[in-house]
Amino acid sequence: MDSRFYHSFRFSLLIGSVFICGTAEGMLLPLIASLLEKEGVPPIVNGAGTTALYLGMLLSLPFMEKPMQKLGYKTFLFTGLMLITLSLFLFPLWFNLGFWFILRLAVGIGDSMLHFAAQTWITIRSPSKKRGQNIAMYGLSFGLGFAAGPLLVRLLVFGTAVPFITSAVLCLVFLLPLLLLKNEYPEKTAPKGHSLKYGLLRYKQAIAAVWSGLVATFGYGFMEASLNNSFPVFALRSGFGLDDVSSLLPIFVAGGLLTQFPIGMIGDRIGRKILLPLLSLLGAAAFALSGVMSASYYGLFFTFLAAGMLIGSLYSLSMSYVSDMLDRPLIPLGNILMSFCYSIGCMAGPVASNSLIRPFPRGGLFFGISFILLIVSLSSSLQRKRHTGKKQPAVTQSTETARS
Repeated sequence: MDSRFYHSFRFSLLIGSVFICGTAEGMLLPLIASLLEKEGVPPIVNGAGTTALYLGMLLSLPFMEKPMQKLGYKTFLFTGLMLITLSLFLFPLWFNLGFWFILRLAVGIGDSMLHFAAQTWITIRSPSKKRGQNIAMYGLSFGLGFAAGPLLVRLLVFGTAVPFITSAVLCLVFLLPLLLLKNEYPEKTAPKGHSLKYGLLRYKQAIAAVWSGLVATFGYGFMEASLNNSFPVFALRSGFGLDDVSSLLPIFVAGGLLTQFPIGMIGDRIGRKILLPLLSLLGAAAFALSGVMSASYYGLFFTFLAAGMLIGSLYSLSMSYVSDMLDRPLIPLGNILMSFCYSIGCMAGPVASNSLIRPFPRGGLFFGISFILLIVSLSSSLQRKRHTGKKQPAVTQSTETARS
């Protein structure tokens, strides 16, 4: 196979896998939230159940780097997508909170494996002059999938099992071609017999370099999970229909898709350290307006669109920022830290937002998201003032010896 064609084929499959993962996740969150709400499950329990998906991501993250070094990108990514596919097929078998909690935990682990492999593979194998474009394509593909996901909720009219089975079959379409890829392996950054102090020093170094980018990924996870779990609960309690939910949620994602590449280009031109706090602040203002106009379908439509255009690409923007500030050996660790913060945000979002729905039924959900985005803006502004603007070099064994 021609080398150039193979690289294009590999990149297309990676992007396709991220797309279908986004579709499954975008469908699963509002679908289960709506089904449980109709069954009379309390919002706080509903939101706590959603954390299973992100708990799976969180628990698996510390064990990602070494297994992927041994198994390779292809095997790791294939295993993650297979785990998601099998879980989706199993959901319709038993309508039970405990059973669904376990399946969402499995989806979270598979999601974490897939994204870690895809992020690292794309970032490491992309030339520096195309890294921003490729990461933007990564974010765009996930966003497209996440936008398409809630539309599958409408398949409920044909039966509860239909949305789950449809998304599982779509996963199979991308799963099988992955077998055609050549397996590749990431660089092993740690020497044999390295100490615990060496590992902790790497984490400390990466966090110090990009902590505001990690806050941004937390904020994005909080916002995303709140919208996909808490918004259906809010909407159904406020008199909106299921069709309203499945049409409003993709609007936010669609706004992010419209500006994904322009924001990437602007970031390359003026710098992501300037763009990140500015867009976060404007996004906070957009969600505050959503809270003010929460009773109006069209008010939510236009504020969701505006918020999506401003911060719908916040994850890919922060990913580019983190990759810019870290040397190549530390990029996989940076991806782990980003996924960790994203998972924490996704776990906190539904619980915190659902807790605001009862005492503040009209705008509490959106004001909570706005507050988190304000913190993102302030943190990135603070690091911009303190940062030296230089990449953080990877720690080496000799570095540890010198400091010990």
